[in-house]
Formats: sequence, C-alpha cells, structure tokens
Amino acid sequence: MNSKVRVLADATTKTVVNLSDNPKFGYIRVEQVRNVVDDKGFWRRKPVSAIVPGLLEELQAENFYAGQELSGRIVIKEALTPFNDKTPERDLKIAGETGIVCKFEGSPIYRKTVYTLASNAEDVLIKHDNVDELRAAYDASQKANSAAITSAAGQEFNI
Repeated sequence: MNSKVRVLADATTKTVVNLSDNPKFGYIRVEQVRNVVDDKGFWRRKPVSAIVPGLLEELQAENFYAGQELSGRIVIKEALTPFNDKTPERDLKIAGETGIVCKFEGSPIYRKTVYTLASNAEDVLIKHDNVDELRAAYDASQKANSAAITSAAGQEFNI
C-alpha cells in the first residue's frame, strides 16, 4: 500500500514554505512512498515527490510543518508536449544515469509529478520506444565500467 503524502522541510534552510523567484509566491515539497511494479514485474517501494506552488500568504496561513500527513496522492503525468514552454527541458524524461531522453515515435516524453487531493487520480504514463538507443548506452556504460575494473585490478595498491 502507498504511504501517506508527507510535507518535507528544505534540506538546507529547514523551512517548509519556501520562497520562489516572485516574492508573492512560494511552494511546499511533498513526498509519498509508492509501491511500483516495473516492466519486468519486480516490486519496489519508490519515493515520489512533488512541488506544490501557491500564494506565499496562503501557504503560510496553512501552518504546514515537516512530517505533516496530507490526504490525496502524488501522481505522475507524462506527455508528448512540454508542460512549460519557457523551460521545456526541465521536464524531459531521462533514462536513469544515461542522460538519454526517453522518446515515443521520435518525440521526447515530458514527465512531472503533481500533488492532488483526488485520492482516485491515476498516473498518465507513456512507454518509451527508443529501446535500441538506451540499450546501446547501457552496453557502452557496462564496457567502460568493466574496463576500469580490469585496469584497477591489475594495479598494485600499497598502504
């Protein structure tokens, strides 16, 4: 079962309501640990977080605190059009550590997480189809790692 949505404090400032670039607006960060089953049927618990923007005055009036449980859930939304035209690259769906953008029929997939009060809200996911490109990147990464391990194994380490 998925956990409750919890309010998080900023790691640096320890504040819950954070300021945006515009002094009238702010945001809180929320997190939910979700149960997911990957494409291979493997069960995992995965934390998913979202930014919840709002008028600074209204966010402060709610008296949010770190660890506070909220009703609702965090959903994942994926689309083939950017969520933000000014900074579309911010929401690109990237495959792990490869830096490669996931694509569907040649178009980049955009991904964001959103907090909603609707407990029945569902994820909207788009399965990428640039599998060959990703496989090649993973293979190249594995070869580079193997070469580094082999090279290190041949060296003598004195302490």
